[in-house]
Amino acid sequence: MKKNILVIYYSQTGQLEDIVKNIAQPFENKKEEYDVTYYNIQLKEDFPFPWPGDVFFNTFPESYLQIPKEIFPPAADVLNKKYDLILFGYQVWYLTPSIPIISFLKSSYAETLLRGSKVVTISGTRNMWMLSQEKLKVHLKNLGATLVGNIALVDRHDNYTSVLTILRWLTTGQKEKSGMLPAAGISDEEISGAGKYGTIIEKHFSSNDLSGLQPELVKNGAIEIRPFLVRVEKVGNKIFTVWSNLIIKKKEKRPLLIKFFKVYLMAAIWIISPIVLVLHLLTTPIFWFKRKKQKEYLQGINLK
Repeated sequence: MKKNILVIYYSQTGQLEDIVKNIAQPFENKKEEYDVTYYNIQLKEDFPFPWPGDVFFNTFPESYLQIPKEIFPPAADVLNKKYDLILFGYQVWYLTPSIPIISFLKSSYAETLLRGSKVVTISGTRNMWMLSQEKLKVHLKNLGATLVGNIALVDRHDNYTSVLTILRWLTTGQKEKSGMLPAAGISDEEISGAGKYGTIIEKHFSSNDLSGLQPELVKNGAIEIRPFLVRVEKVGNKIFTVWSNLIIKKKEKRPLLIKFFKVYLMAAIWIISPIVLVLHLLTTPIFWFKRKKQKEYLQGINLK
């Protein structure tokens, strides 16, 4: 009997769709063994792409506070199957799983599809995904799913270059290299080569032994942890908690507060972040063992 594989994802630009389909390809190549189904999450009121600047920043409080929107139901043939393995593709908005992903996770369809299933999470991000993955782990646990693997593909350029290229891409739709700026997003080579992770997943899945899956994924480059960015994320989550709650509560002042937040965010990236980097480097000898342990944890799939 064939085993059922479900690929869940949401993709505005098509980048994540390419990634998850490449990872699913080794299963597609064995049609006699696997039946692969795709579920593209769709919002009833979707976000525009490219993003107008005001819409992009105005999405912040709902993104960070995980406030869902209404989604279209999955097709009946998607809902009426029991899946042996789920490949779950998601992206990060404001240090949190994106609104479309949260909208699915908070819908009744999520429990129907995820409860009792083995899940491999797959993210495609600029570079800060670590604490967002922790939030996703909580949702999966609460839905009764078992996380068996995680793949996090990122833009390999430095933090500041990737800020410029991602803003150019999101607001103009231009991903390609221009002037002194490289192409935005995850490299074409990594996207096209993502099938190697699918091969690893299929190997462990077909042998009914997923205990060694995550270590092999890590060994083959599926996870990159930059300790400095973990620190930035921790600081960012504290600050975002204050800003998001303030904007939500002060509805009458929302347009003005969003403008202030935009200015603050740019200042945080270009002024505060370098200060955090310097402090991080200066304290590296002191916290070396702590950061090593933290890295090992974030490369894994367990939830604290």
